[in-house]
Order: sequence, then structure tokens, then C-alpha cells
Amino acid sequence: MLADFKKFLIKGNAVDMAVWFIFGAAFATLVKSFIANVIMPPIGLLMGKVDFQNLYISLDWKKYESMEALETAWAPAIKYGIFITDTISFIILGFVIFMMVRYINKLQKKEEQKAVTPAEIKLLEEIRDSLKK
Repeated sequence: MLADFKKFLIKGNAVDMAVWFIFGAAFATLVKSFIANVIMPPIGLLMGKVDFQNLYISLDWKKYESMEALETAWAPAIKYGIFITDTISFIILGFVIFMMVRYINKLQKKEEQKAVTPAEIKLLEEIRDSLKK
């Protein structure tokens, strides 16, 4: 098992995975910021000036002026506005990753198709035919 792990590290898979993990985390932060600062404000405006970051249900049934006041009081709450924002971020991030993987797979298929050229096929057919004779 240790030899397999060493082989895994030497091949570069671990480094590739680490790079993609860091890239993914940075990309997720970017998408989250885009949703919170670009997408959600117009949606909130269309819904009657709703600020999704301040939508919550206080579990101690007290009324707080803002989310900051709620958090300062350490009051328990269901913060469903943040959940809605995070859900939209997840859907958009998932879609973008899906499109990236789809594009990468398309490029890989093109590379596989380019791997054997018609000239090579013709040469292989000639060799096969001469072996048959």
C-alpha cells in the first residue's frame, strides 16, 4: 500500500489534485461573491426590496432590527435567506463545473480522434495485406 501511495505521489496526481482543489475553492469564492453582490440584489429588488441576507426566523421569538443585532445577541435563528443564496450559488457553480467538464471531455475526444491519422491507417492496412499474402 505504501508503494502504491508513493507511486501516486510521484506520478503527479496528488499535485494535480491539490492545484484543482485550490482552483475550485477560489472559483467557488468568486461565484459566491457574484451571486451575493450581482445576482441577489436585483432579485431582491424585484421581490419588493427584500435583502436575502436578512431573512431569518428567530427561535427565541424576539424581534431583532437586523441580522447583526441577532448575531450580537447570540440568538438562535433559522437563516433561510443565506440558505437561499447559498443554494443558488451551488446550482450556478455546479452548472459551470458541468460545462467545464463537458468541454474538457470534448477536447479529449478530439485528441483521441487525432491519434490515428488516415495515413497511418493506410500504412497499417498495407502491412496487414502484405502479411496475408
